[in-house]
Amino acid sequence: MKTVEIIGYKRANFGKTEAKRLRREGMVPCVVYGGERQIHFYTPMILFRDLVYTNEAHFVSLIIEGEPEPFEAILQDVQFHPVSEIIMHVDFLQLFRGTPIKMDIPVRPVGSAPGIQQGGKLIRKIKFLRVKALPKNMPEIIEVDVSALGLGQSVKVGELAAGEYQILNSPLVTLAGIEVPRALRGKDMDEEEGEEAGEEAAAEA
Repeated sequence: MKTVEIIGYKRANFGKTEAKRLRREGMVPCVVYGGERQIHFYTPMILFRDLVYTNEAHFVSLIIEGEPEPFEAILQDVQFHPVSEIIMHVDFLQLFRGTPIKMDIPVRPVGSAPGIQQGGKLIRKIKFLRVKALPKNMPEIIEVDVSALGLGQSVKVGELAAGEYQILNSPLVTLAGIEVPRALRGKDMDEEEGEEAGEEAAAEA
């Protein structure tokens, strides 16, 4: 999986006043936990561009001032301002190679569905899946094969091939499906009504 590098500086002061000052200067208050101790730090907001504002999953290399070596981590939580939507605070979880983690992994449909060639439209019902795995087994994406889907058909979580990870979503959740166009739905209804009328006329005869 790709890794994003975040450079941080330890916070000497805490509290709302100090946090507001950091945000005015374009910084984001952060914390990394999960190890022997929590480390509070701040980092330039622009560094989150490739980590937060993306549809991809990443590991994080935290290079924090005063620490002898980088921390391997994942983005655990992001708090946004309710109006301006700027990043208010970020939580990171430190990674350990032998400890399972949970991440939201993007879903990518692959294959050419016959239903699309018949005039249908591929609809993605869910863009991310919650996955639990060891860091070394965490997938970068989860591919969903739609090559067997005809009109009105769909693929669910329970139909995915097994991997070295656990998908925490319900097996009944629909991942993607082929939507039948309105024009085709109307045509099918007309054909059904015609067949029913024919059957009724035959019965009367």
